[in-house]
Amino acid sequence: MQVKKYSSVDLENRKGIYFAIGLLFILASVFCLFEHKFYDLEVTDVQALHLDLIEAEVVPVSQNIPPPPPPPPQSSTQIQIVSNQEEIVIELEIEDMEIDIDTKIDIVIPIIEDLPEEEVVEEEIFTIVEKMPEYPGGIQELFKYLGETMEYPDMAKDAKIEGKVYITFVVDKDGSITGVKVLRGIGGGCDEEAIRVVRDMPRWNPGKQRGKPVRVQYNLPINFILK
Repeated sequence: MQVKKYSSVDLENRKGIYFAIGLLFILASVFCLFEHKFYDLEVTDVQALHLDLIEAEVVPVSQNIPPPPPPPPQSSTQIQIVSNQEEIVIELEIEDMEIDIDTKIDIVIPIIEDLPEEEVVEEEIFTIVEKMPEYPGGIQELFKYLGETMEYPDMAKDAKIEGKVYITFVVDKDGSITGVKVLRGIGGGCDEEAIRVVRDMPRWNPGKQRGKPVRVQYNLPINFILK
């Protein structure tokens, strides 16, 4: 099949025209570039730029300054120096009071309130401690002391009273004997004799708890036997 070409839409016929238009456009552009002038700018004078600077006003920081202390009050009392040779006359005004038998005088007696007594806190008394108190020299020396010191009461001899008297006492921190009492007695003067012997004992070695001396209560039986 043969392709038909229309002369109205055939681009081959106009190819020369388009080429000429493009060439003219290029030539015109080149001509414009050559005609354009470039100028070299030279800075000859540098003008100083004056700026009116507005100084910032410095505002002082407000501080709370305490007011100054008031001046000391002026003493109104004037001290007058008097020479030793000048006589000083002191006038005493005594109010005349007529006092007779019927005159009543009011006497105000201040009431003194009883002050509360201070509570005396007693130290704790132990019954069992790490190291119990001991008579100097041990238990044998204690028996020896009781045998040499104790006297059998005559009343107990006549009544033939025998038995044990139980004495309780406190060995203080310094080893002194205090608070001697009879827990159980037998009478006939034996109780009083047991108290006397215990009170006259020399100082003991005090008991200790955690390495420190403490007060310890001690019970001691004293045997009364007729021979």
